[in-house]
Amino acid sequence: MLLNLIFRESLGWAKKSMALSPTKCRVCVRSLQNLVASRAQHCSPNQILTHKASLQHHVSQVRGMKRNPFTKSQQEEWRKKNKTILTYIAAAGVGMIGMSYAAVPLYRLYCQASGLGGTAVSGHGTDQVETMTPVKDRVLKIRFNADVHASLQWNFRPQQTEIYVVPGETALAFYRAKNPTDKPVIGISTYNVVPYEAGQYFNKIQCFCFEEQRLNPNEEVDMPVFFYIDPEFDEDPRMARVDTITLSYTFFEAKEGQKLPLPGYS
Repeated sequence: MLLNLIFRESLGWAKKSMALSPTKCRVCVRSLQNLVASRAQHCSPNQILTHKASLQHHVSQVRGMKRNPFTKSQQEEWRKKNKTILTYIAAAGVGMIGMSYAAVPLYRLYCQASGLGGTAVSGHGTDQVETMTPVKDRVLKIRFNADVHASLQWNFRPQQTEIYVVPGETALAFYRAKNPTDKPVIGISTYNVVPYEAGQYFNKIQCFCFEEQRLNPNEEVDMPVFFYIDPEFDEDPRMARVDTITLSYTFFEAKEGQKLPLPGYS
């Protein structure tokens, strides 16, 4: 009975040890060996040898237990999944970098097409102009403004301060630029419309914006702006109290690597 009790206890201790960490396993094995040694005094030598061999077998199983409980196939599968995830993350990073470089020109094109940020809409042909119906009872005052960046030594001003138009009717205005220096200078302009919400209805048929203008020493030129206000302006509730629209141009010196501000923002 005593031998069976010792064997059952040793086997139970060995099984519990296999679920523990290697450090705790060594402590359990040492405690088990001390227990067996203390109780083996009441057993015969043959019984002690038999039980000792069985105990050594279980102890060797505990000591030979691998620290990593996962199989090789599981590790390989996880390694492949990690590589796939890293590939997706790298592709997303490259895509975000590419979009950041393309954001400015794409935003500029979108502003010009939609009138966002006070940008006048461009790219309308004569077919649309011929089919427009003017809104005769809605008269709008169009004011003109001109600014020059500090790096550009040009004289730039509108030839008229304001004109009156109705939605659906074309209008022509002029700006004048002069290079008072003794060297040729290349300038480029940007523009906006105030109020910003009116930019989507301000359509330019022809203008000098975003095009390089080269002026020789002491040269002076007139720059036309051919535009109209979309008849839908009169149907927009936001434009109900708008009776004045300001078109503003700003000239910058064109230099290599210089970036112009986005339309509608200074």
